[in-house]
Amino acid sequence: MDTEVWSPLGRDELFRRHVVPHIPTLLRAARALTGQLSDAEDLVQDTLIRAYRALHQFDGTHPRAWLLTILRHTASNNRRRQSPNLLRDPGIDLDELPLAPPHDSAERIALGREFDTAVKQAVDDLTDRQRAVVILVDVQGLSVAQAAHRLDLPEGTVMSRLHAARTRMRHRLGAVGVAPRPGDVPRRAAR
Repeated sequence: MDTEVWSPLGRDELFRRHVVPHIPTLLRAARALTGQLSDAEDLVQDTLIRAYRALHQFDGTHPRAWLLTILRHTASNNRRRQSPNLLRDPGIDLDELPLAPPHDSAERIALGREFDTAVKQAVDDLTDRQRAVVILVDVQGLSVAQAAHRLDLPEGTVMSRLHAARTRMRHRLGAVGVAPRPGDVPRRAAR
């Protein structure tokens, strides 16, 4: 591991100066991502460890953005490690897994179509800038950083547009009666 630091200050002093003031922000963001205080605290701890180890790579500008990027990547890596991957498990015979029923009920199909139509309309009602971000992040599955790179925008701008777009869509879907009620779905933050 490269222990050279970009500043004449020691690593501990750099950590105190650039990282410690942003711990409350990290905790709020982690709480939004995980929904549980204990999980958020674990995520922040993992983020702080990674930040400390990578401090020699930090150029000293925009520490909050740098830390939130580390937090987001850490959360993504944790989810990927926790999600099961059936294809990698040689002990599972895919032919023996239960299959979903071949046909949904007519009511489910109709509600699904109604929801799809409402979502399409909500996306169409977004501004061009908001729609571009939603399509890249929520439809194509790009990270905020990847969308920012593709759109040649700062990550903060992409996150802001994504938040505004999702809020607008949520209100639009709620107005036509197809959005989940606040207590129905756990609140999750943007990726």
